Amino acid sequence: MSTDPRELILFQEVSKFYGEVLGINRVSLSIPPGITSLVGPNGSGKSTLMNLMTGLLHPTVGRISVRGTATDDPERLHRLVGYCAQPDTFPPAATGLSFVAGFLEICGLGRRAAQLRAEETIDQLGLSDAAGRKVAAYSKGMRQRIKLARAIAHDPPVLVLDEPLNGLDPMARAEVIALFRRWGAGGRHLIVSSHILHEVDLLSDQVILMNQGYVVAEGDIQGVRGEMTRHPLQIVVRCADPRPLAARLIGADSVTDLQLHADGGGFFARTRDPEGFYRLVQDAVLQEGLILETVMPVDDDVGAVYQYLIGEA
Repeated sequence: MSTDPRELILFQEVSKFYGEVLGINRVSLSIPPGITSLVGPNGSGKSTLMNLMTGLLHPTVGRISVRGTATDDPERLHRLVGYCAQPDTFPPAATGLSFVAGFLEICGLGRRAAQLRAEETIDQLGLSDAAGRKVAAYSKGMRQRIKLARAIAHDPPVLVLDEPLNGLDPMARAEVIALFRRWGAGGRHLIVSSHILHEVDLLSDQVILMNQGYVVAEGDIQGVRGEMTRHPLQIVVRCADPRPLAARLIGADSVTDLQLHADGGGFFARTRDPEGFYRLVQDAVLQEGLILETVMPVDDDVGAVYQYLIGEA
């Protein structure tokens, strides 16, 4: 992983307070290119973190840089970052085309070039037929897509998206997720805030889990889960005759709990030492000649990890 600050988004001991109200506290992050998801409930600090990295807010304490650019340099930051905020804020008379083209003119494109680029980007988001209509008449999903079109129109290397999948129908959601994957694979930063945990699992190269203004964990989800020792991992084992295997495992140091399935075809086991558990299962299979149908963690995902961590807080 690169340590070049020109390729990273860096937070250095950053705190943001709104009077006496905590936004985020003592956040230090080094975010590499790729897709990073911010996960946390309302009030956890996700939006504050995004507003700080886009320069809409300034830290009370600490420093932030986005690919080598300080967030107190708005002109340079404006060219680097595309931001799709969650609230809908549109000029009353704006059409989809004028909303996107007007932003591109602010970015320095001439009127004709801005209009052509806007048309291309709007088409990419499947809104060409509605480009000349007022945004006020758009559905929620269409408003979400036109905000995304504006965010990506100037081809920024950093894209920051606050709940970008809200309001999209399943087909549009799948298309936008595919767009995000292409974007993240091109060496860009894609920062996504979401509460739809299974989509976070599908999308993310890494996650940042937040609660009450603090970063409680970060990294790829398996790495975060692997560092957790206080909460056991739950593993499901399915086989034709699970009792001999269960009997061997129940007394092992690596197994904290074991519960047979009601249908007699497997069991749930909890372990704080997954590698040790898998070794025990493998040894038993070799010695007993068992045929296993399934051995897999049932909570090795961002939702379960987040619930574990919030339970710790």
